[in-house]
Amino acid sequence: MKGSIIILCFFAVGGIIGYFAPSLLSWLPMDNMSEYVLMFLLFVVGVGVGSDSSSWDLIKKMNLKILAVPLLIALGSVTGAALISLLLPHVSLDEGAAVGSGLGYYSLSSILITQSKGDALGTVALLSNIIRELTTLVFVPFYVKYFGRFAGIASGGATSMDTTLPIITTYSGKEVAVISVFNGIVLTLLVPVLVYFSLSILPSIIEFSTHLFM
Repeated sequence: MKGSIIILCFFAVGGIIGYFAPSLLSWLPMDNMSEYVLMFLLFVVGVGVGSDSSSWDLIKKMNLKILAVPLLIALGSVTGAALISLLLPHVSLDEGAAVGSGLGYYSLSSILITQSKGDALGTVALLSNIIRELTTLVFVPFYVKYFGRFAGIASGGATSMDTTLPIITTYSGKEVAVISVFNGIVLTLLVPVLVYFSLSILPSIIEFSTHLFM
């Protein structure tokens, strides 16, 4: 929780400085900054996943049925967020799906969405995924008690392999740790794919369906 609070504080400080004293940041190449950060994040994700041999060994050893865990979590997250967007007047279906596609990976997804849709939706994605992580850290005992051992993994999303892993294993049992790590790896890899699909392909599908049934 400490790490998430620190990140949220940095975000708040940046927002305050940007609003009250933007001249302090005039030396930064703001037009290209998010692009540079995005490239660095993608590089770090690639290095992290590629260099962790235990992660690849784990994937090889696990039964293919284990893929149902991250795939169903991704489907539920994207579909749920998309459906919620129908209740919001200023958020389209594809934008809601994009926010849900963050799967708890707030840094990467918010930058990808900001690049495509602007700062407003990027900020929504950032806060949405930070809140997902924080609520997981706080409410895992409740989730596990009332919704089953995999509920904490589903709530944690991509963070189930790192920041929320200790709390998940504490209340769900150490035997689910392998599933939790595997889930986090798969969802981390899916984030850029799902965000791209939601913002670049889904609008065309929606438009085609609208013309087809009208």
